[in-house]
Amino acid sequence: MRIVSGQFKGRRITAPKKLPVRPTTDMAKEALFNILNNQYYFDSVSVLDLFSGTGNISYEFASRGSENVTCVDENFACIKFINETADGFGMSLNTIKSDVFKYLEKCNKKFTIIFADPPYDFPLEEFSKIPALVFQNNLLESNGVLIVEHSKHTPLSELEHYSYSKSYGGNVFSFFEMPSDEDDEEE
Repeated sequence: MRIVSGQFKGRRITAPKKLPVRPTTDMAKEALFNILNNQYYFDSVSVLDLFSGTGNISYEFASRGSENVTCVDENFACIKFINETADGFGMSLNTIKSDVFKYLEKCNKKFTIIFADPPYDFPLEEFSKIPALVFQNNLLESNGVLIVEHSKHTPLSELEHYSYSKSYGGNVFSFFEMPSDEDDEEE
């Protein structure tokens, strides 16, 4: 995997084979960041990267100028790898070793962008807990977005706050947003 853009553009990241991860492909990551680039100034967003794995998405945000990036993963080896890689780049990432669902239940911070990349073989009930906890606990800023990466075989469009999806090969990014006040006024 490599960093697609920003200060560390082109830098390769090689994760140990023993990590239990499936990194987002460079093609899908580049497409995702093209979408986000049209909506946000990366130097002013706060990011929560859930099921961080190798830290692939977090490095991309940091490379583009995001200074407030929090990575959550329950695997100690993943957190260690993220810390070592971030230190090597001189990035300041906040890493938390925790079960993602427990973290979401206790979190009291708000984020502009929450990215979740759970295991593709999660049952639908587990996927549905992610937006439920994010919106229940009011973890998004008013212009914020939750993005859940999943396989094309996992339908998330029926979940509350679902907005739209984008597919790239076998990867799907589903976007979840609070309805804006303008939408409420039109109804």
